[in-house]
Amino acid sequence: MKIGFAGLGVMGAPMARHLIEAGHEVAGFNRSPAKAQAWAGTTGGRMAATVEEAAAGADLFILCVGNDDDVREVVTAALPALSAGAVVVDHTTTSARVAREMAELTAGQGAFFIDAPVSGGQAGAENGQLSVMAGGDAAALARVEPVLMHYARAVKHMGPSGAGQLTKMVNQIAIAGVVQGLAEAVHFAQTAGLDADAVYDAVSKGAAQSWQMDNRWATAAEGRFDFGFAVDWMRKDLGLVLDEARANGAHLAVTALVDQFYSEIQAMGGGRWDTSSLAARLQARPARG
Repeated sequence: MKIGFAGLGVMGAPMARHLIEAGHEVAGFNRSPAKAQAWAGTTGGRMAATVEEAAAGADLFILCVGNDDDVREVVTAALPALSAGAVVVDHTTTSARVAREMAELTAGQGAFFIDAPVSGGQAGAENGQLSVMAGGDAAALARVEPVLMHYARAVKHMGPSGAGQLTKMVNQIAIAGVVQGLAEAVHFAQTAGLDADAVYDAVSKGAAQSWQMDNRWATAAEGRFDFGFAVDWMRKDLGLVLDEARANGAHLAVTALVDQFYSEIQAMGGGRWDTSSLAARLQARPARG
């Protein structure tokens, strides 16, 4: 399948690499040409100088960019260059609103738009183990799903356009609460004078166990926060969540509070720390004595 790929950052570059390794012809575009050149040099993919060049004649056009405005810009530029009946798959985390806008726009030009945000982070992209939650035309998704499985361990159709993005919001709500609970647990254990490693061994075998505990307890206890998903990105995602909640009437008190806590991490200079850095906010507070 002839594929265009826009957005060769920490997520997009390894995803596009998996496609090349599977034998697909991939033209990659990135707004920073140096990243596209590096990707092409290490993978054998073809660097495209523009979105239009990456999309030219493509049967599948994939993007993994920054935000709603980036998606609008890239999709609008790509559409006229795509082959008839092409499928556009957007792995960016955006609002559900822009997903519906892009679905309408692509349908008007004889193409299909799938909003397909992912979970699994950079490690998932590198290892081809992402979880994809997709909204849009089910038949169009089925047509490209075998391609997406080169970098995903699961692709789930969630419903009409926007449903993939709404599902990603559920994912971020769940993570926010779990990470705050983990941060407080680490903080309490340390303040109580317990051995953090021993506490982990004791509680991680029971109901408290989670992916976050298994992967972030030790590093949070050590004050190391240079892993995974950055606070700046999480705040962007939680902003989308809270906007949607205001529109649909969902009550997200904990999510709103955690978003506020992340703003404090940013004020501490931790915008590029990973999401487990909620523990740093508590570690910065002196213990009562």
